[in-house]
Amino acid sequence: MSEPGAERRRPGPALTAAAVTGAGAIATLAIAATIGTPDDEMVPLAVSLIPAFVLSVVVAAIAARMLSGASIRRRALGVVLVASVVGLGNLMVLASLMYLEGSEAGELAVLLLYSTAAGVGAAFALTRSTTDAVDRLGETAKRLGTGDLEARVGPLGAEPELTELARTLDDMAARLQASIERERALEAHRLELITAASHDLRTPLASLRAMIEAIEDGVVPAGPERDRYMAEMGKSVDSLTALTDDLFDLIKLDAGEIEADTEQARLVDVASAALALTEGSAVEKGIRLRADLGDAELAMTSPRVARVIQNLVQNAIRHTPSGGEVLVVAKRTEQGISIVVEDEGEGIPADAVDKIFEPFWRGDASRSTGGSGLGLTLVKRIVEGLGGEISAGSAPRGGARFAVSLPG
Repeated sequence: MSEPGAERRRPGPALTAAAVTGAGAIATLAIAATIGTPDDEMVPLAVSLIPAFVLSVVVAAIAARMLSGASIRRRALGVVLVASVVGLGNLMVLASLMYLEGSEAGELAVLLLYSTAAGVGAAFALTRSTTDAVDRLGETAKRLGTGDLEARVGPLGAEPELTELARTLDDMAARLQASIERERALEAHRLELITAASHDLRTPLASLRAMIEAIEDGVVPAGPERDRYMAEMGKSVDSLTALTDDLFDLIKLDAGEIEADTEQARLVDVASAALALTEGSAVEKGIRLRADLGDAELAMTSPRVARVIQNLVQNAIRHTPSGGEVLVVAKRTEQGISIVVEDEGEGIPADAVDKIFEPFWRGDASRSTGGSGLGLTLVKRIVEGLGGEISAGSAPRGGARFAVSLPG
């Protein structure tokens, strides 16, 4: 068994020429015998083919060495010249053995010389498009190698093999360019995310440090004041925990984890789990949670939709005044499932609709309190990862309205 990657050895030019010329000689003798050539002429004919055979093999071997590493145009011209030299040599051998009269051999030689000149001209004409195509392929590959991702071969108008090679090279260049652009965009996004996360981490950390130092220095005596400090410290820790959890989830979503998830669950179970996690915040703030899943409650969807509903409802609770209501409505559509979350808060300014899904984006102060700043970003990533869409706007009751469309 050959080693992996080992190239198959090809026969050399001399061996190939010997095989082809030998087959031609055998075919010549067979034809001569078929047409009734006398036996006393067959032997001289066979003898005359021996020097012709040797000449063909020698010329092919010499030409192969001389043309090794030559350009396509030079090799094409070399093939024409080798064929002509072999023809002339064989003609001279046959003429010397009296199979052709001198005048006949001369006339054939003149015709062969003319055909050689015509063949050289045809070789120049026929190889021009090929060599031009190879030059363009080489130049494009060179430009791509130097980092010019816009370089393309384009239409060649050459042989099908070279045209297919050009198409493959252009497709590869396009995929490479798209991949590098995605990588650059992802790197820019990561830097932006790190910068924003660092900024949002400073506030709870600074608050924790200040309160801890105050307690350690005895500035805050034991009693209600210290209890208040401890409660604030707990809130800061919760804020840090929420931020780190959301950052971790966001990184996992960027890694394409959603696409690989094929688990399914009933929407009613998914929504119930999400609302159960937000119920405590709603009760604490005096907000009513109402869900109407309609004909979609038994629809199958990804369990990740629970995180979508949870984040949207938690965001709605945060911006709804005490005594207000948060509504979750779902229904079946031709495309799959529609889920809408509405609140009775201050609504979303028109100039903020296109920005609220950006990581750590902050609009007016009334919508910047609480949360990690990544909740809506996570929602958008999950929905798009599931092949759906999400939009934001104002609800009929004046608050914010988030509409999610998921494929069935």
